[in-house]
Amino acid sequence: MLLIPRKSHWLALIILLLPILAQAWQPDRSYRLTILHTNDQHGHFWPNAQGEYGLAAQKTLMDTQRYDAQSKGSGVLILSGGDVNTGVPESDLLDAEPDIRGMNLVGYDAMALGNHEFDKPLSVLQKQQKWAKFPFLSANIYAKSSGQRLFKPWAVFTRMGLKVAVIGLTTPDTLRIANPANMATIEIRDPVTETEKAVAELRASVKPDVIILLTHMGHYDDGQHGSNAPGDVELARSLPPGTVNLIVGGHSHDAVCMEKENVSVKNYQPGQPCQPDRQNGVWIVQAKEWGKFVGRGDFTFRNGELALDSYQLIPVNLKHKIKNADGSESWLTWQQEIPPNPAMMKLLTPFQKRAEAKLDVPVGSSDGVFVGERDKVRFEQTNLGQLILRAQMAATKADFAVMSGGGIRTSLPQGAISWRDVLQVQPFSNQVVSVTLTGNQLLTYLATVANIKTDAGGFAQFANISLVADGSDVSEVKINGEPLQQDKTYRMATNSFNATGGDGYPRIDNLAGYTNTGLRDADVLRGWVSQHSPLKVSDYAPGEGIVHLTAEQKQQRDSAPEKPRKRSYPKTVLAWILPHAVEN
Repeated sequence: MLLIPRKSHWLALIILLLPILAQAWQPDRSYRLTILHTNDQHGHFWPNAQGEYGLAAQKTLMDTQRYDAQSKGSGVLILSGGDVNTGVPESDLLDAEPDIRGMNLVGYDAMALGNHEFDKPLSVLQKQQKWAKFPFLSANIYAKSSGQRLFKPWAVFTRMGLKVAVIGLTTPDTLRIANPANMATIEIRDPVTETEKAVAELRASVKPDVIILLTHMGHYDDGQHGSNAPGDVELARSLPPGTVNLIVGGHSHDAVCMEKENVSVKNYQPGQPCQPDRQNGVWIVQAKEWGKFVGRGDFTFRNGELALDSYQLIPVNLKHKIKNADGSESWLTWQQEIPPNPAMMKLLTPFQKRAEAKLDVPVGSSDGVFVGERDKVRFEQTNLGQLILRAQMAATKADFAVMSGGGIRTSLPQGAISWRDVLQVQPFSNQVVSVTLTGNQLLTYLATVANIKTDAGGFAQFANISLVADGSDVSEVKINGEPLQQDKTYRMATNSFNATGGDGYPRIDNLAGYTNTGLRDADVLRGWVSQHSPLKVSDYAPGEGIVHLTAEQKQQRDSAPEKPRKRSYPKTVLAWILPHAVEN
């Protein structure tokens, strides 16, 4: 007779066996794990004009690195730190389908959801999830209506006997910097709290040996995140020691290679050694942007501890310019050139050809470069900011214009300018809008936007306005060279993203004087370039009209003794007090 234990007996048996089931690894045995990673691809599935990066070369490199690691007995995971969307017109026009299908062929195991995954409606993201053969992860994004997680929070992999959990996290800044219309139903919770919650759930269920946080939160040296939401450094410091083993990050577009404790290498060059950051016992890695590098970390797991054996950032056909003896210039790869994978080329070429026909259209020309690089438009006024805003002022007949520097994605080249070039500068399809404000309203508005710190997407680009910003307020405001009058009205041009509160700007779309032109920002810029070509960069120099005081300068200004004012009296008063003074 077969004896079948009661349900309660089964449960008791399972509880007794849990400690045995939990420890899949054997004591005193070494397990090897290799992490290959990229982040912030932003539509760069195809190589650039110099033949740099692109998924075809990345596929070749990933295969080589994976086979090398596996030949040494290492289990391999391929991870992406998110932001597959937005940046290259060929990809934007096709909702990043070539990128995602290319990532399938590379063999990605998981991707964190980045803020730019929300540039388009959620229906597009849902379509992308169906294309992907790997999960999009985020443990801290919830639906407002249900209070339930909106996406898969983690994925668990078994590699060479190790159970590895990968938890996704998305920056809370997404609520501020993504299209507000697409975020109305979404809640993004605190990453630290959600990490602790996810780890507790995992340890109570699957009991992983290694826990990796796959984040899109940014790396900021020593946790100095400025106006941005806290990133990976703060996250690692805030977690109890031993909570997680590794953070694979994205969002800040950094090559995370440390010069010394809490100081990263500036202007990292391909081929240089790379030591990842380590905070509170947690390694932190990030591989620049656009698939320019593949990060490779080789780890050894032994008796419950994960140790880093080696780490490198491998360039994907990155090149530098040299001058030849005859005065001509050539591009040379930093390391041995990586051939494109034929299967990837076969997959991607039709996507590239389909988009090229729409994009290779001449628009105009320029006698120099209009600067739109990330390390410029988020730190200072640029000529490209002037160009864009003057176009928007003309379209709205505005007195002045403002926009967040993060809305400018790249530079306009010297020479011929194509429709592709324009769309790369402004890929978000925002609309050009305007609003009428009193001088008093404008002062309140400027006190917020002009004081957004550098190195943030919200750092403001201005046109036809000058001011002094001191960190909390503004002074010496002039519109078109004339001092601001508080009772006068002014017309301001901007884009629909900033108007609806994007990048932390005050909302103005609910004001009576608000007008949406219905014109896409890229179309407005295209029209201006066409009408004013050949463009002269000297005509768009930003000047010195926007001044940001340091804390020290503000203190010196506030503590300076007030200059004595020379008294003046109307002549009628003088005639009454001193009759002869008026005659003299």
